[in-house]
Amino acid sequence: MNDLRQLRHFVALAEYGHFARAAEAVNLSQPALSRSIQALEASLGCSLLDRAPRQISLTAHGRLVLEHARRLLDGSRALHSAVTQLDNLDSGELRLGAGPYPAARLVPHALGRFASQHPGVRVQLCLENWHTLRQRLLDDAIELFVADVREFDGDPMLDIVPLRRHTGTLFCRPGHPLLEQDQVRLGDLARFALAGTQLPVEVARAIGELAGNEKPLGIECDNFMVLKAVVAESDVVSMAPWDVVAEDVLTGRLAVLEPLSNVQTSSAYGVVSHAARSLSPAARAMRELLLEEDSRFPAD
Repeated sequence: MNDLRQLRHFVALAEYGHFARAAEAVNLSQPALSRSIQALEASLGCSLLDRAPRQISLTAHGRLVLEHARRLLDGSRALHSAVTQLDNLDSGELRLGAGPYPAARLVPHALGRFASQHPGVRVQLCLENWHTLRQRLLDDAIELFVADVREFDGDPMLDIVPLRRHTGTLFCRPGHPLLEQDQVRLGDLARFALAGTQLPVEVARAIGELAGNEKPLGIECDNFMVLKAVVAESDVVSMAPWDVVAEDVLTGRLAVLEPLSNVQTSSAYGVVSHAARSLSPAARAMRELLLEEDSRFPAD
């Protein structure tokens, strides 16, 4: 089996694309890094790099090895963290993922409590859409994530703990022209840009009916904090589950639009882990805190 140090050196070189910068990142001299890469190539019996005077690029073999090297290194870190945490939660690492909406309220609340209770555990939080988070989980790059799970129904590779549902809400800035109307009409809504995160098929269909457009989003962004800022500073309209805009609406920073009565959407969050993996103590503690925080928010 190849030395994990050689794989680590190769991943650094692939990411930096330059021997000098990669050598500095892994605390090696440039000749030592070059020897490590050559030893890895010799053990695998193939060339991993196309070397040019100013930069390097990966061969087809190199791209394949990079993919597997990252998985092996992620697995090694997960193993070390799990062993370190076996008897206590005074140290170790938790790699957590979150979709845009859970990252706006639920995850920060739970993560703040986790950090207070276990300050010695280092946390890496990855913010992505649900498709990317699933792949990161299966690659062992993260151990747990919270996101929309409606497209994971029946997935045998995932263990899913559903969370409470929250009504979908259209929101805008206070003083938006649409607030002068008792109810949003299709033609009225179509006059304004609609912003949102990447949508599950079910939600996209419902919003499309509301907007009268098969591709309703004029602005797509998976960072919900950016979306809120755009809405607050313009006539752009956006949508979100009620729980992530409730505080802004109650304090007057945002306003809710009354949508068409025959179009309803809701959140479908879940806490997701790998069905074939045991959770580390840190991941188990984080999951419990997520479930506690979920139960604390008032029902719609």
